[in-house]
Amino acid sequence: MLLDPIKLGALVLRNRIVVSPMCQYSSPDGVPTDWHLVHLGSRAVGGAGLVFTEASSVSPEGRISPDDAGIWKPAEAAYAYALRRCGVEPADAMLVAVHPWDTDGAARAGLATAWLNRHGGPYPRYFTAPDVTVPSLTDLAERLR
Repeated sequence: MLLDPIKLGALVLRNRIVVSPMCQYSSPDGVPTDWHLVHLGSRAVGGAGLVFTEASSVSPEGRISPDDAGIWKPAEAAYAYALRRCGVEPADAMLVAVHPWDTDGAARAGLATAWLNRHGGPYPRYFTAPDVTVPSLTDLAERLR
């Protein structure tokens, strides 16, 4: 019975072995590492029907430890790849976002950043400050002229 397939909605698992989420506390600055690939991949290859990842916070303040995995920004390599594909130099690029975690990630990757502060609230101190803060895209266009 443990090794029998099971259907969960539209998902069919090859067996009923499930690896529960485990807090690994091994994501410096919220970025998963090769440790996660090996740790979770070995369980999947080892035959578990379903492997859960550890908790992934959508903001740094939502983590239960400084080394929890986060999904609030891509790794620097993601920005470099996108710029290469577009044929744009980092010095000529600017990431414009409404979420501070997006501008923080881009700033860490060396891009200029603009934060659209639509609600007039303060920018969180724990993120890298944006180069430009404006309330709208129209204001940003005027400022960059």
